[in-house]
Amino acid sequence: MAFRPRRALAVFWKDSLDLRKNVGLLLSMAVLPLVMVTVPIGVVWSYVRQPDHSDLRTVALFYDPTLPLGASAARFLIDKSLTDWFGMFLVMPVFIPILIASQSVAGEKERRTLEPLLSSPVSASELVAGKSLAALVPAVVMTWIAFALFCVGVDWVAWPLVGAPLMPNALWGFGVFVLAPLFAFFGNGVAVLISARVSEARMAQQLSALVVLPLVGLVGGQVAGVLKAGLGYYAIQGAVVLVLDFVLLWASIRLLDRERLVSRWG
Repeated sequence: MAFRPRRALAVFWKDSLDLRKNVGLLLSMAVLPLVMVTVPIGVVWSYVRQPDHSDLRTVALFYDPTLPLGASAARFLIDKSLTDWFGMFLVMPVFIPILIASQSVAGEKERRTLEPLLSSPVSASELVAGKSLAALVPAVVMTWIAFALFCVGVDWVAWPLVGAPLMPNALWGFGVFVLAPLFAFFGNGVAVLISARVSEARMAQQLSALVVLPLVGLVGGQVAGVLKAGLGYYAIQGAVVLVLDFVLLWASIRLLDRERLVSRWG
């Protein structure tokens, strides 16, 4: 069956309208960006507030024993915190599509509103494209808005110590504008796959949310000093996620095939 963009856009528009009516889901989506923006700004502010504290140099030497004697430990820790937090920031574009996609597939099954959609002429690829757009667009837009607020906040609190803008830098720019959409597609693909196999949206969200654990673990490795993350490290992560995105897209189209679902539920 030929792919018709108009049908995919109709699915996208329908799911977008459903999302705007779901106040609880919108509030859930707003909490994570709030945390992702305010926590690192608070950490940077704590370093700027007492830049000559002796404990800061002790911590800085733990991460880099070769830190020159005259170098600012506070500035070193600010740069490291921003690099480490970038990995945690990527949790947001993964998690928000999970919240939306779980509701748009398993949630529709719960509300018995998916059957009329499956009875329409929309194909599996059009259904996946429309529902994916409805999850990806809000996630990417919220990530970009949170990133803008993050940059303004960090530069504002760090200015008394640094005297120049710290953000955005190359790593964050690459991550937010290249990696974030890839990670969002990954979270959406996982949620669609799991939603197609379970009957409750809450169960789909809980199972899908497990995919963020490896990301949190990698950030934990950075904070512990085990992993040295940089632009090359995240470029490799992006390449891996890109391959996974294609696999998830193929599997989603196969699982959301209309005839397959109708025969299964029948």
